[in-house]
Amino acid sequence: MNRFSPSSIKLTAAAVVAALGVLAPLALPAAMAQSPAPAPVASAAGPLAEAVSALRGISTLRADFTQTDRNGNRSNGVLTIKRPGKIRFQYAPGIPLLIVGDGRALTLIDYEVRQVQRWPIGNSPLGALLDPNRDLTRFGRLQPTADANVVSIEVRDRGHPEYGVITLIFVRKASAPGGLELTSWVALDSQNKRTTIRLSNQQYGIAVSDDTFRWNDPRRPAHR
Repeated sequence: MNRFSPSSIKLTAAAVVAALGVLAPLALPAAMAQSPAPAPVASAAGPLAEAVSALRGISTLRADFTQTDRNGNRSNGVLTIKRPGKIRFQYAPGIPLLIVGDGRALTLIDYEVRQVQRWPIGNSPLGALLDPNRDLTRFGRLQPTADANVVSIEVRDRGHPEYGVITLIFVRKASAPGGLELTSWVALDSQNKRTTIRLSNQQYGIAVSDDTFRWNDPRRPAHR
């Protein structure tokens, strides 16, 4: 197993928020989201609807994650979600990076170089995970799998190829919200940089304080 070098950690962490831009159009109100999108085939309607129900059924989620880049380099951490809008990627000790969505902005904090990058939550590439009102069926297509218990959905906006592609992988599990458990996603950006996030030890409906989504600004001593 390869380990991340400092530079590859930063590039791949940035890809978590920047290379998944395919979901950004889902942030628009329905009346504004006019980009043409391929309609799902009829046979895909059931699994797509199930996936939407599963995502909307998540109020809080905590899971271990493994992040892998296209060269096989890996890094680990803990993912916490509190909907709507809040998410935290806490990397393992020794990795000076943090990704936090506080409901207003998605922020990548690099404590090593004291740098902060922010994206409006309305343009968040993780929109389908954060906002229960967003709908995968507009841009999603069911992908074939060898296992009937695995549901794979490719999401892209063909009107905006620069957003890239994200593929969400669910496994049928009766105890998960909506009967489907999100186990991984794969992001491919417009420059063909591939980032994979795999989840394990998922916990649902746990108490999560809003303080979880605060972060220390390395540029000054103030606490955000």
